[in-house]
Amino acid sequence: MQFLWWFIGAMILGAAELFTLDLLFAMLAVGALAGGVAALLGAPWWLSTIVALAVASALIAGLRPFLLKTLRAKGEAQPQTNTKALVGREARAIDEVTEVRGRVKLAGEVWTARTENDAPPIPEGSEVRVLRIDGATAIVGPEEA
Repeated sequence: MQFLWWFIGAMILGAAELFTLDLLFAMLAVGALAGGVAALLGAPWWLSTIVALAVASALIAGLRPFLLKTLRAKGEAQPQTNTKALVGREARAIDEVTEVRGRVKLAGEVWTARTENDAPPIPEGSEVRVLRIDGATAIVGPEEA
């Protein structure tokens, strides 16, 4: 009867892997399956636990890094998120943007903005390009024609 708990645990870990997609829960699920097989063959609970931990640890340490490297090498580049995704985007100056102050409309939101040091002011209504994000301030430059 103990093997059923191992198999139920493996199914739960497999379902968790579907949500994370990082292969950690898959390796734990295979370890739980190994513990279940050991229990099915008559091993006591402590030996089933050791088998499950050993198999899961071996897979996490040995197979998972190789699989992750292989999957990432064949896949596309990781998408940029958060502020990194805003670098290079176009924005519109809603106030004059200088080295010390200004505001731009960027991706539908109003951001505080400033220009690079020693850059000329950018007039209101001009198209700008985001050079980088510094905290909550967009560093912008004029959009080249």
